[in-house]
Amino acid sequence: MKTNGETDGATRQAWAALGGPEGAVRRLVYRGGGALGPARLPVRELARAAVGVCSLAAAELAAVRAGRPAAEAADGAELAVDEGAVSAAFTSERLLRVEGRAPVSFAPLSGFWRAADGWVRTHANYPHHRAGLERGLGAGPLTPERLRAELAGRRAVDVQEAVYAAGGLAVAVAGSFGAPQPPACVRETGGRGREFGPGPLPASGVRVLDLTRVIAGPVATRTLGLLGADVLRVDPPGMPEADDAHADTGFGKRSAVLDLADRADRAVFDGLLAQADVVVTGYRPGALDRFGLGPGELAAARPGLVLAQVCAWGWEGPWAGRRGFDSLVQAGYGIAAAEAGPDGVPGVLPAQALDHATGYLLAAGVLRALAAGGGRVLRFSLAGTASWLVREVPRDPRPAPGGADRAGAEAWLREGPSGYGRLRYAAPPLAVGPGDWATGPSRWGTDRAAWLPAA
Repeated sequence: MKTNGETDGATRQAWAALGGPEGAVRRLVYRGGGALGPARLPVRELARAAVGVCSLAAAELAAVRAGRPAAEAADGAELAVDEGAVSAAFTSERLLRVEGRAPVSFAPLSGFWRAADGWVRTHANYPHHRAGLERGLGAGPLTPERLRAELAGRRAVDVQEAVYAAGGLAVAVAGSFGAPQPPACVRETGGRGREFGPGPLPASGVRVLDLTRVIAGPVATRTLGLLGADVLRVDPPGMPEADDAHADTGFGKRSAVLDLADRADRAVFDGLLAQADVVVTGYRPGALDRFGLGPGELAAARPGLVLAQVCAWGWEGPWAGRRGFDSLVQAGYGIAAAEAGPDGVPGVLPAQALDHATGYLLAAGVLRALAAGGGRVLRFSLAGTASWLVREVPRDPRPAPGGADRAGAEAWLREGPSGYGRLRYAAPPLAVGPGDWATGPSRWGTDRAAWLPAA
């Protein structure tokens, strides 16, 4: 089965949100069948559209670097995205194997719990979030059984607010969809970035400073790394990424640790920033401002810079400054209630689709900004992607093909070495660029904080 990008409503919507030239989506086609699994919401259509526009943006940048106008992106060869590859990529953290071992996805204290008047979703995968959950409830150490008992007699919103105030993560499951938000916001800041001539890959030679964690931001930066960018991830000390998470998202990049409160480390960081073309951040709105790394300061320090920001709950409103993850946004935005089973237990999308879709949209936005000469601030959020999913993404009336035509995940799995041992992992799903990353993930925080020598 083939679906044309020009007739696919979600693809047109995503490309328009990124400011793409009208008509370019006719180059895109979607082939095969996805294996994300059943859902009431059009998650399959969301997933393929996000990957599709990222592929199109990569082709556009390649055209510009070859000396052709961006508008000619509408007139190139067909770009075919396989939905089986999309499905594998959107479940990459589940398909990962580290030396044959399946990854740990959710900790025992992460999940849905019945409260006195509804349901609560907790997230306690990281030690500091588990500690915040215990402080907020005034109970610890917690076991799943004790947590269930603690929550059974409390109001869901009371749990949410108490845990949040203590530095933990818990969200009352909402019965209706949250306020509308855009899937992407693009603002010009002035200035021009470096000029890039023809290169072997669309993003060859582009320097990307990666200040993101977990899934959405790292998916975006591993995609830029696939397309040739020099991606350096920088994290603070004392907040190590989970090994399995970094093994999944660390492809095509390097990972270093710098303490921005330390004078020597800050000098190193400022040196990196002075040569960066793109900065991608995944922290809460305002979290980096205390280091002088707000949008205004970055634009002044590096005219022409592309700054791409991603957060959980959006950039305005009472929840803008709150921490969040895909599972929590699904709960707080009304998706968990929409996907609930007949017994009323909240449900989930068949993938961490808000994370992955936002990651590909973010990468697409960066590629389009580079094609336009830089000087852009891009903002994305998991809630913005959720809003797009529940309100605008149209469902394809034709079901995904089954039987022999259905692409299984095995066709899209690769194996290779890494800093964590031999990995089995999902292949990149783009219709542009190589079929695999040039390098596997190093161990988190073990690389030198320096750009690679210019080719």
